[in-house]
Amino acid sequence: MDRFRGKYRHEQKYLVDERDIALITSRIRPLMKPDAFHPEGAYRIRSVYFDDWQDTALRENLNGVSPRSKFRIRIYDENMDFIQLEQKHKDHDLTLKKSCSLTAAECLELLSGRTVRPSGKSRPLLTLLQAQMLARRLRPRILVEYERTAYTCPEGNVRVTFDRNLASSGYLLRLSDPALPRRPVMPAGLHIMEVKYDEFLPSHIRKALDTGKLERTAFSKYALCRRYASGCPS
Repeated sequence: MDRFRGKYRHEQKYLVDERDIALITSRIRPLMKPDAFHPEGAYRIRSVYFDDWQDTALRENLNGVSPRSKFRIRIYDENMDFIQLEQKHKDHDLTLKKSCSLTAAECLELLSGRTVRPSGKSRPLLTLLQAQMLARRLRPRILVEYERTAYTCPEGNVRVTFDRNLASSGYLLRLSDPALPRRPVMPAGLHIMEVKYDEFLPSHIRKALDTGKLERTAFSKYALCRRYASGCPS
């Protein structure tokens, strides 16, 4: 069944190093809780992004086009029991996600560039992806991996994440392989902090995140990984 987050959320991105992460983490721990789905700490995210034959999603990212959207398939900690197809819409610093679940068999067919015959309940998002695969020649293009630590706060529905060890891979069909060949795409010690919230960012959290030297960036994991794609076969 498709799941819709009913409104756009603010999303801000920053480049950080380990000292920044240590300082900010020490400040927000008393104010925020670890992600309820991963209270033990860091977890690994792998996403395969789709693009058309003209690289429209990549070009829109690089050119800062707004609004824009892109499709991806996502798993956590190499687990194929929970697979999400997502479409992320972005309008300046506002984002909206739509998602639905996939079976492992459906996932592998889509990663092979083939459409599937949906089973079970209606999933409009899967139908839309497959329509675009036929009409726009949308295909899986790159696998993006990173390790995430997340903190949440119900006030303002705030989520702060630290994403380490960003890497790319062209071996798309090895999505769940622990030995996936991948290529780091950022300088050693440099990571990403993302801050997401609804209508407002509480002032005490805003103050805790302010190190005095962080600057916002229009960083795109997808675009950076495409730039440093290794050219491996899928």
